[in-house]
Amino acid sequence: MKSLTHKGVEELIPYPPGKPIEELERELGIRNSIKLASNENPLGPSPMAVRAIMEKVHGLHRYPDGSGYYLKTRLGKELGLPIEQIILGNGSNELIELVIRTFLSAEEHVVQAFPTFLVYEKVVKGAGGLISSAPLSDFRIDLDAVFEKITPKTKILFINNPNNPTGSALKRDQLLGFLKKIPNDIVVVLDEAYIEFVTDEGVANGLDLFKEYPLLFVLRTFSKLYGLAGLRIGYGFASERLIDYMNRVRQPFNANLLAQAGAIAALDDKEFVARTLQVVQEGLRYLYRGLGEMGLNYIPTQTNFFLIKVPSGGKEIYNRMLKEGVIVRSMDSYGLPEYIRINVGLPEENERFIRTLKKIL
Repeated sequence: MKSLTHKGVEELIPYPPGKPIEELERELGIRNSIKLASNENPLGPSPMAVRAIMEKVHGLHRYPDGSGYYLKTRLGKELGLPIEQIILGNGSNELIELVIRTFLSAEEHVVQAFPTFLVYEKVVKGAGGLISSAPLSDFRIDLDAVFEKITPKTKILFINNPNNPTGSALKRDQLLGFLKKIPNDIVVVLDEAYIEFVTDEGVANGLDLFKEYPLLFVLRTFSKLYGLAGLRIGYGFASERLIDYMNRVRQPFNANLLAQAGAIAALDDKEFVARTLQVVQEGLRYLYRGLGEMGLNYIPTQTNFFLIKVPSGGKEIYNRMLKEGVIVRSMDSYGLPEYIRINVGLPEENERFIRTLKKIL
């Protein structure tokens, strides 16, 4: 009997969805739990976005603007780009999938660093593509190792900068030098989901680089800085040629009406953005200090999350913290079993995390 699907799908492990917090609390008999596992904005969504969404809810019987004209126009003003070079997605995850569907044929090859965002490998294998992973060096993307993985069949490279889950970031000179030496027929996807949190001015920025390499596609999201993860809205920018090809494959109405309205308003919510960045930087300083006092090692970050090395392993610490009502992320699936990852929370959440970690250790 012939196989129901192809080998890539057979090898995939379904993404394990977490239970709702309310259900975890019921099962474990706990209350007032906090979640520091998904790199979400601790302040919630942009207030201006919420108001814009509420004004649009009575129009839900209408299809959204399939061209995303107003959001792309607003993004174009922010980025200094024509709207023909911008594309919207149902979260940046959809755009990752859209890149694969547009440019990768079965049995063609993709390269990523690892550990990195797990969706890249999932989408490539699901499409019947081949993927190779270049190991990180000291928790940083090793561009030389990535280059060595390139073959004549390589069609796409994924570079997550800053990288999830390590929080490390490549400098502009590093990435520019890399782009100049790779074959010029490879689509390079530069995933900048956390670029707004970067404090090091030397870190590469796709807006500066995509004019240097014609097949660079830069991804960004409204999920993190703007607190709109539940709306699923992301965007990308590239040359008109790349965007044109992707629009031929893109589903109509892929960015919903409320997401577009919320994203436009969020871009104008400068006060919320400034407060978010302040909370993250102050939170990182507090958490670093608390972990240092406990003698625990951590990986400094350019994002709103970071890795912590814990005794007895990440999975064990995850389970113990869960019973105390503090949800963190175990890093086993990223090949880092000795680590947990947390995102910065509100001050009281950060304090509770440190207090609880001290208790269980």
